[in-house]
Amino acid sequence: MCSNALAMTKNMTDNDIANYEYNMRLKPNNRNLAQTSHHHVHWPHWISPADRRLLQAASVKADVVVAADGSGDFKTVTAAVDSAPLKSSKRYVIRIKAGVYRENVEVPKKKTNIMFLGDGRTNTIITANRNVVDGSTTFHSATVAVVGGNFLARDITFQNTAGPSKHQAVALRVGGDLSAFYNCDILAYQDTLYVHNNRQFFVNCLIAGTVDFIFGNSAVVFQNCDIHARRPDSGQKNMVTAQGRVDPNQNTGIVIQKCRIGATQDLEPVKKSFPTYLGRPWKEYSRTVIMQSSISDVIQPVGWHEWSGNFALSTLVYREYQNTGPGAGTSGRVSWKGFKVITDAAEARAFTPGNFIAGSSWLGSTGFPFSLGL
Repeated sequence: MCSNALAMTKNMTDNDIANYEYNMRLKPNNRNLAQTSHHHVHWPHWISPADRRLLQAASVKADVVVAADGSGDFKTVTAAVDSAPLKSSKRYVIRIKAGVYRENVEVPKKKTNIMFLGDGRTNTIITANRNVVDGSTTFHSATVAVVGGNFLARDITFQNTAGPSKHQAVALRVGGDLSAFYNCDILAYQDTLYVHNNRQFFVNCLIAGTVDFIFGNSAVVFQNCDIHARRPDSGQKNMVTAQGRVDPNQNTGIVIQKCRIGATQDLEPVKKSFPTYLGRPWKEYSRTVIMQSSISDVIQPVGWHEWSGNFALSTLVYREYQNTGPGAGTSGRVSWKGFKVITDAAEARAFTPGNFIAGSSWLGSTGFPFSLGL
């Protein structure tokens, strides 16, 4: 399949991404998640035992099958979503067979408890190219938009191929409460992943992009993910995050825990020409926590970047805790009032899935591997 979608995926890979699934099995620092037995996983309480089995089972019985070649119930993902019952209290599994699906898909608010089950992150690809330059809004540019609650996705690539010159072009927008993603690739450039609102969880995923490529105002935890900056357009700087909390009382934020922050092969040789930062404050009370993660030297020593002048520098909440790697040193970090290096495990524990997204109440039902604590 020599499509633009597959070519883009192939071009994404550097040494550790190219052998991503192999590394997930063998890297020692992944064992606590990738190799944990089902009996020793502490699932968040909002993930039911049935959903836990769905997320980890070698085979899952699908309600409907999508196949581009016509061998399934539907040829498009959109048609399968349309077929799902409204306000379902039971899991509705849509298996999406290997293929490249060129469409914009929305899971509406009333389509609850849907699961997208692919044939592998390099085999099942949903792709489109809406973007702001060509007339879309950022919100409506998403290749896949999830609004319905209790959504699950496994073994799929979500992609926007618009490219860096087209500016905002979202691959995946998520607003459905209690949504979780496992073994998924989320690939674009500016504004790759819009974690719009509500509680979300990403595990064993690859997220790649350039400017503000993880952004929004949900309460979201990324665990055991690879988060990689790409080569941006000329004159641009890479920002891994742009969190959008507008009120200090909101229990929202971006937490990156036990992940690997690095660069794709197109950025690595020219990284000195395209500075990359952990994030910048999209809104006044922006909150982002990076903890127990490996940070490569693609990240600038100062770590973080301003949005505009002094905006939000005293009201934001940016934290780092027990990170490792050549980009993890904090001696040269910004001196903003809102930035702090956490030294107390009790403070860091507040940002773990068990506490930050009430993970013990719902993650277990997904069937995905996770860790509730530090």
